[in-house]
Amino acid sequence: MSTAVLVKPIGRPSPHPRARIAGGLYFSTLLISQLLEMLLPERWSFAAHLIEIAGMLSVTLMLYLLFKPVNSSLSLLAAVFNLAGITLEAVQMNAHGSEFAMAFHGVFCILVGYLIWGSAFLPRILGGLIALGGLAWLTYPLTPFATLLSPWNVICGLAGEASVFLWLVVMGVNARRWNELSTSARRER
Repeated sequence: MSTAVLVKPIGRPSPHPRARIAGGLYFSTLLISQLLEMLLPERWSFAAHLIEIAGMLSVTLMLYLLFKPVNSSLSLLAAVFNLAGITLEAVQMNAHGSEFAMAFHGVFCILVGYLIWGSAFLPRILGGLIALGGLAWLTYPLTPFATLLSPWNVICGLAGEASVFLWLVVMGVNARRWNELSTSARRER
């Protein structure tokens, strides 16, 4: 009798649940924070703000990990831009903190759009839609221009983002293609 033990290597975790959680967290964060602000504006506005910040921090981290196999540097850059926007939103450094936060978020959306376009695990059209939404968010620091484009810039921005996150919730990602990309990215390191 042999004492040899067959050991099967543990595979990488599937990106599918992470993608679905990111999409669901995005929608639930925005929904909960907006409902709290609308229904109980004075009492729950601070809590709504904290929920939104915590949720978007989590979504940013999940998207960084999801797109890291596509281009780790660009995925990190996108995360840094969104974290800068979230930080501006959190501390509201000046009267236009939210406008500048949206501009950072716009750059994040454009970079994510580029990453989606270069990935093989999400449809390219989603990359184009979120990048278009990012361009709409870039109008926010230019208040007269943003006002002129309102409400179309908001609709475009939300539709671009919602298309990606809705896809992530409903369809997830093509796990086989993500794993192939992840394996090739590891070999290159």
